[in-house]
Amino acid sequence: MKKKLLLFSLLCILIDQISKLLIVNSYDVNDGFSVIDGFFSITYIKNTGAAWGLFSNGTIILSLISIVFLFFMIKYIYEMKKISYLNIVSYGMLIGGIIGNLIDRLIRNYVVDFLNFNIFGYDFPVFNIADSFIVISIILIVIDSWRDKSDSK
Repeated sequence: MKKKLLLFSLLCILIDQISKLLIVNSYDVNDGFSVIDGFFSITYIKNTGAAWGLFSNGTIILSLISIVFLFFMIKYIYEMKKISYLNIVSYGMLIGGIIGNLIDRLIRNYVVDFLNFNIFGYDFPVFNIADSFIVISIILIVIDSWRDKSDSK
């Protein structure tokens, strides 16, 4: 099962990196196109920090945090006695998303963001597929932990 988790992580990294490569090779920074007028567009942004402008120009610290987190995450997974399919998906997406953004930080010195939503007049911070993998995986991990707690009662 751990091999499946590794393969799923690699698939997530590949999807993320291919999407970013397509954006970088197709658009100039701050350029893109509207997908759903007034709601969703593709806009190439160079992000030197994290979401909402946190740690702007913090590539080194964010890279170090990612590496340390990955170390402990992989250690935790290695020590798991039983890995479910939900674990494969959730931890695979989490590892894939973190590594996808880490690759950008180490190679480009910034993260390629391009998914741009305007929700009820709020211009949501531009993000990428790796960010989506991270958020979805955390939601799945929380749901799984709640489910495990309710099963043990």
